[in-house]
Amino acid sequence: MRNKVPSWPILIGLLAGLILLWPGDSFAVTLPTLQIGLGEAQNPKQVSVLIEILLLFTVLSMAPAILLMMTSFTRLVIAFSFLRQAMGTQQMPPTQIMIGLALFLTMFIMTPVFTEINTTAVKPYMAEQINAEQALVEAAKPVRAFMFKQTREKDLELFLSLAKTPKPKNKEEVATTVLIPAFMISELKTAFTIGFVLFLPFMIIDMVVASILLSMGMMMLPPVMVSLPFKLLLFVLVDGWYLIVGSLVKSFGV
Repeated sequence: MRNKVPSWPILIGLLAGLILLWPGDSFAVTLPTLQIGLGEAQNPKQVSVLIEILLLFTVLSMAPAILLMMTSFTRLVIAFSFLRQAMGTQQMPPTQIMIGLALFLTMFIMTPVFTEINTTAVKPYMAEQINAEQALVEAAKPVRAFMFKQTREKDLELFLSLAKTPKPKNKEEVATTVLIPAFMISELKTAFTIGFVLFLPFMIIDMVVASILLSMGMMMLPPVMVSLPFKLLLFVLVDGWYLIVGSLVKSFGV
């Protein structure tokens, strides 16, 4: 015997079709339309708002580069990468975790800078006390102060000479386009110096383990495999994450 098909789903479908197709205004279905076009502005303020929105999207697209170039992120992520290589743990901790830790530490270190930007630039601009140009100038001041604090004079002089600009009388006369690359290479040197210091204790363990294995005639056993547990034990006993993260944060003067 054939299974009987329930009739109520068919009835519901027919009723829905009748309601949608029923003539009359009470059951008319309206579909929304989307139109995009260019029209004549009624006043200059409309044009300025559109330009501000365009500039905002441009800044948002450059946000990753700004995060890399003008904050503490570079030094942190390079130091963590050197630490992982020195320990020889391959992909432990994973790259995503190291980048996440570097991002949150960057937020912690840059909080005073972001707070000052919010106080001196964002809030006055939102309250229409200053215009967009003044807001950008005020927002750049705390960021420039942070970069000046971390930039070596030697690196700054290098880019000033490459730019072939007159020698500035004070920090305010130094262009941001000169300050950013000088800050970057200063951060790279500092990060590599920290990486060298991190490598030393683990390299000593590798050398000791390799010498012991060689004296025992166990040349076929990789020294890295034997030294890895001792590296992890040393790192845990000295509370390595506490020391490294604390030293990195303090290196920015926080």
